Amino acid sequence: MAELGSQAVVLGAGIAGLLTARVLSEFYGSVTVVERDALPDHPDQRTGVPQGRHLHNFYSRGTQLIAELFPGILDEFGAAGAVVDDGDDLSRLYVRVAGHEVNPTGKLTDPGPLAAYQASRPFVEFHLRRRVAALANVTILDNHEVIEPVIAADVVTGTRIINHDNDTTITLGADLVADATGRAARTRAFLDSHGFGPPPEERVPPTWGYSSQLMHIAPGRITERMAYVSQGNTAPGALLMAYEHDTWMLAISRPIECGSPPKNLTEVLAAAEQILPPAIMTVLRDATPVGEIAISRNTAAGWRRYDQMPRLPNGLVVLGDALCNLNPLYGQGMTMAALQAVALRDCLRAGDTDLAGRFYRAAAELIAPVWAMNEANDRPPAAGTPHALRGRVFSWMQRAALMAATNDIVVAERILRVRNLLDPPTRLQDPALLLRILVTNLRHPRRKSLVGAGNSAFSSTLNLADEVAIRALIDRQVKGWDAGDSGSYASVFTPDADYVTFLGGRHKGRDEIATSYAPLLENLLKGSRLRAQITQLRYLAPDVALIQAQAVVTKRARRWNRGGDRVNTSIAVRTDDGWRLAVSQNTARRRFAEKLLGVLVSGQSHA
Repeated sequence: MAELGSQAVVLGAGIAGLLTARVLSEFYGSVTVVERDALPDHPDQRTGVPQGRHLHNFYSRGTQLIAELFPGILDEFGAAGAVVDDGDDLSRLYVRVAGHEVNPTGKLTDPGPLAAYQASRPFVEFHLRRRVAALANVTILDNHEVIEPVIAADVVTGTRIINHDNDTTITLGADLVADATGRAARTRAFLDSHGFGPPPEERVPPTWGYSSQLMHIAPGRITERMAYVSQGNTAPGALLMAYEHDTWMLAISRPIECGSPPKNLTEVLAAAEQILPPAIMTVLRDATPVGEIAISRNTAAGWRRYDQMPRLPNGLVVLGDALCNLNPLYGQGMTMAALQAVALRDCLRAGDTDLAGRFYRAAAELIAPVWAMNEANDRPPAAGTPHALRGRVFSWMQRAALMAATNDIVVAERILRVRNLLDPPTRLQDPALLLRILVTNLRHPRRKSLVGAGNSAFSSTLNLADEVAIRALIDRQVKGWDAGDSGSYASVFTPDADYVTFLGGRHKGRDEIATSYAPLLENLLKGSRLRAQITQLRYLAPDVALIQAQAVVTKRARRWNRGGDRVNTSIAVRTDDGWRLAVSQNTARRRFAEKLLGVLVSGQSHA
């Protein structure tokens, strides 16, 4: 391939910088990567990447692209200890979203693109850097800091840098400078100071905080390679992912309105216990923490719209988080960096005329659908706005698709492909898929978070996120009862909760509830099933909700025994750990007495 220039400079040796250097090595005689940190000679955390202590992973599309740019690297990942899942089913995933467990049986139609290679950020970056450093025309200058690009007559001709080994300043000439220095990039201010103006910026404010803890777990203790639980936008979530050398990263996310993210291992495990399955929690309690907990409240997203600038200098492009930083909870950053690097390659193949403009337009086409999808989750439209109806339709489609995915692996595979950026979001709007979702849900009506008795009317004034979170809370209570686990059953209550049984007995506090139910679930009610149906959800205050339901305990897994049902009235409150039950009152139904009273009342009204 013909060279477009003799020298290119990449600012930053993170994931975006390394992928960009690999691409530029095809088009320039030499490529120099400038990095402020002193780079380690093994996988290790570094000062310039504080987010490296949090959970990272390539989506499937990102995995495809690095395999294309670095042939054989996925085999190297596996040989070096990365967790590899190239199976043809979903047996190594535990996924629960909005109360839906996505674990359908069957085989994937096309499992190859969904193969997973899981490893920590330092592991991935080290192996990519080793491959880039091995390229004959690439040099990595670490311990060098960028001052600013050099510009003359609207053309960037290089960059000034400082060598921190001897504090000398040098100028690197370049036909192209690529800024991949991340969120802290100073190119926006540089352009403004040279008369180009700052690029417009779209922003989504931070709405979450999260904590991450690396752990060592003995091999074979957990059969899944990943456990992911999302309870909606107003309740904490959890993600547990297997990494290299029997290490696991546990991340707990918490909405800002629910309080600060966990501050230590004890709080992380306490939060995880409210979210993850008991079998996984048993293992986590025995795990050995590796290093300190990492905490972040920086979940804001920002997109610098260089594609909308009327004028740009030649010889300068911006990539990665310096161009668009997404909410890190979605884990899309490394994959988006790979997509942008390949987009730059495609633009370079067409020459360097208007390179920056063509690249930013191509990048915008890649960013826009992901940005829109994230924004719909992070900042749903308020009621009464023009987009509110669209938001409700979007939420309904999400719920329907998730419900179908619990039983139909074809639907689950399509969702995974979109989630992993293999397919565009529009693939979920395919009429054939929508018909399949409808048919699947008709064939497999969902067991409600509380299974119903007949056709009792249901009403709710809660927003969707709070309704999903409260239903997930009651789901956990039901599953605790069905498993005979009094601790899990009682975990949905606040520490000082008031609980009244249908016989009139009163228990004060979560611990007393668990203690009182332990002998019942182990003996008299062993093997029983809790079944019920929510009939009303209503706000009493913004952080207080009334729950009314019918419930029954039966030895039969699915049959509703009308003779033994109860009426339950509970009050849920929003806490730092999400919604919890503060008060719960159970009353036995006396259907004969209800009918007799109805007759008497009716008779008096006609007298």
